[in-house]
Amino acid sequence: MKRIISLTVLNQAGVLNRITGLFSKRDFNIESITVGQTETEGVSRMTLIVNVQQENEVEQITKQLNKQIDVLKVTDITAQSIVSRELALIKVMSTPATRMEIQGLIQPFRATVIDVSRESVVVQVTGESEKIEVLIDLLKPYGLKEIARTGTTAFTRGTQRSSKETPISIV
Repeated sequence: MKRIISLTVLNQAGVLNRITGLFSKRDFNIESITVGQTETEGVSRMTLIVNVQQENEVEQITKQLNKQIDVLKVTDITAQSIVSRELALIKVMSTPATRMEIQGLIQPFRATVIDVSRESVVVQVTGESEKIEVLIDLLKPYGLKEIARTGTTAFTRGTQRSSKETPISIV
């Protein structure tokens, strides 16, 4: 089962390596990982998509992550109301004759053409992973040259915190 784990960590050298090493040692595969700065200076948010076989494996991962020195907070947000997005850049084979066709195809996905060359166009799309998969499948007949995806990033909806959460403060 796919799980979405959100971490806030101190932005220190080696943190990412220690976290991914923890997953590697326990034979858990990270399907997707995104990392970026948060609204708090010196703190980054990591969003990990992992596949686990049993529910207790998520608890094991969470406990191990909480033991890491630079980890401030770990939350399995899978069952919560979340906002999640992914970005994909898709380079598609294109001729002048097929460009309008591709444009019409990507429009319902709110995707945009961000680069045009003689033989290809680059399409940018954001949204949930399933939406991106559908668009990629529709573009396959034109010939895919390259795909770059960011992986899913997510956090919980709204401004309410659970009673277990505390604001982050760095001294």
